[in-house]
Amino acid sequence: MRFASLGSGSEGNGLVVEAGGTRLLIDCGFSPRETSRRLSRIGLEPADLAGILVTHEHSDHTAGVWGLARRCGLPVWITHGTLAALRESGADIDASTEVRFIHGESGFALGELEVFPFTVPHDAREPVQYVVSNGARRLGVLTDTGCSTPHIEEVLSGCEALVLEANHDLDMLMAGEYPPTLKARVAGRLGHLDNGTAAGILAAIDTSRLQHVVAAHLSQKNNTPELARAAFSAALSCEERFITAASQDEGFGWMEIR
Repeated sequence: MRFASLGSGSEGNGLVVEAGGTRLLIDCGFSPRETSRRLSRIGLEPADLAGILVTHEHSDHTAGVWGLARRCGLPVWITHGTLAALRESGADIDASTEVRFIHGESGFALGELEVFPFTVPHDAREPVQYVVSNGARRLGVLTDTGCSTPHIEEVLSGCEALVLEANHDLDMLMAGEYPPTLKARVAGRLGHLDNGTAAGILAAIDTSRLQHVVAAHLSQKNNTPELARAAFSAALSCEERFITAASQDEGFGWMEIR
């Protein structure tokens, strides 16, 4: 089982997970053409995908979902609330696209992967994040949540790999150029995780099996990879070089979960 990022941040997100011959794309915040370009960097093309999982309706996660799905005949997994929010926003949802609904936190199988959605607090209609497994190893994905919950920590405990939001450094955010309302939204319980809160999640969960940890969805204005790595490494008592920071332009290359 392995995973790679096409890019991570407020300008677009996409994460590929692969086991055997099954490959899933979690979110698609880039145009179909840009998604194809970024997939080629990791040796794939859109036709290699088995489908797209959507976390929530914000455009940095959905801008390319429907275009890519239509072009390549890909099914889309999505919650009822997220689809309703996209329709209300005027998203170009082709009636021919196969939509498969996520019901609560019910897991489902797709080829050689098992997908387990879980709910998160975020300012969206019905947001979810995912744990993806090949039956032996688990990848936990948590971005776009304003705070942790006991349930989140239970779900992520024992994963072999984590992609964990480190959106902002709280001091940088508060001293930065954002207007007060936006600062309050980003730092609020329905906003985004700061470095310290994300590190607190790492300190609270079972990380005994952890092989990879990625700091993701970093703000380009209110955080730095160095600050995120420092916070994560302190929580895990490891060297900073063991922490990967996903970038907006490059994401990160394939990481193998053994």
